[in-house]
Amino acid sequence: MASGIDILQVNVGYRCNQTCKHCHVQAGPDRHEVMSRDTIEAVLSVLREGRIRTLDITGGAPELNPCFRDLLQEATSMGCHTIARSNLTVFFEQGMDELFDLYDRCQVEIVASLPYYLEENVDRVRGRGVFEKSIAAIRRLNSLGYGFRDTKRQLNLVYNPQGAFLPPPQATLQEEYKKMLQQHFGIFFNSLYTFANMPIGRFRQFLEKTGNYEKYKEKLECSFNPDTLTGLMCRRLVSVGWDGTLHDCDFNQMLGLGMAEGYPHHIREFDFERLSSRKIVVGDHCFGCTAGQGST
Repeated sequence: MASGIDILQVNVGYRCNQTCKHCHVQAGPDRHEVMSRDTIEAVLSVLREGRIRTLDITGGAPELNPCFRDLLQEATSMGCHTIARSNLTVFFEQGMDELFDLYDRCQVEIVASLPYYLEENVDRVRGRGVFEKSIAAIRRLNSLGYGFRDTKRQLNLVYNPQGAFLPPPQATLQEEYKKMLQQHFGIFFNSLYTFANMPIGRFRQFLEKTGNYEKYKEKLECSFNPDTLTGLMCRRLVSVGWDGTLHDCDFNQMLGLGMAEGYPHHIREFDFERLSSRKIVVGDHCFGCTAGQGST
């Protein structure tokens, strides 16, 4: 069961300037699903009620939605804490350089993907030149005050395993990331989040192609950790799809799993009270959030 709603997570579209091998959204330059202005207005209407104080904007690369800037600025003006999930390289796409100043003005919390701290590993997963651009983006963000302890400008990185295995303990890997990135590139960030890859989207295709799908599912199930249950994101979050449909999490959204029967299914039907205590729709993929240390 859900235990409230602290965060409205909004997927503004599946278009992305990258085509990552582990992407559960299967995002890429050829995707055309984009949240419309009308749906974004419906999202803002929910936020205006003032009961949800955090907006988490994701994609694809959310910055590629033409209405992204308006959504971000409107939510910020309401006093919402805003989070943008960025791949870092989008800053270097045509017309996107102004994003640095926008994020700075709005004090946006940035949650940025960086699969590893070595160039070879990152480029193998995300494409040639991605690591170099990612480092350049972090340096620019550091120059604006992002990534340091005593600042409201939070820069958090995300690690995903590059194969059919679970991430190591978060605290240990965070220390290693900070040491290596500061020592070799002189860059800083606040926290590292570790996520297990879900057996859906492109990662599922990879598992099936290599004959590891059933084995990976079994690994997730056998690594179930009941201590992760109280902190599962689905218990305090509602996910909004690019078309306005409501889901318990972004992973359910990708699988086409809407809210349980009897609960609102679209952002225009949003009902805070009913959704705050809803029954959560689960499946085998949910073991990805409860395996080992869990997905933060």
